[in-house]
Amino acid sequence: MPTKTKILEQNKLKEPKMFKVLLLNDEVTTMDFVIEVLISVFHHDFNNASKIMLEVHSKGSGVCGIYTQEIALSKQKKVNDMAQMANFPLQTRVEEE
Repeated sequence: MPTKTKILEQNKLKEPKMFKVLLLNDEVTTMDFVIEVLISVFHHDFNNASKIMLEVHSKGSGVCGIYTQEIALSKQKKVNDMAQMANFPLQTRVEEE
């Protein structure tokens, strides 16, 4: 029995690295579109989406959420696709937490 315990202790899983997804401010993308992205892609409610949008507008960027790398990159792609379809230059950045 002690051998099994020893092996289990050696195989402890590490927590995955987390990445934050940021929206970057630009002079073209509308505030309404940014709110729409925050609600549809990041599942924020209207009030929280409005706060993040104002942070993006006033500070140049804002954190939309923190995810594992795969999910963060997937959300970044969704935002980029939405922006391209709507003809907005909205950009995102993924940074390690």
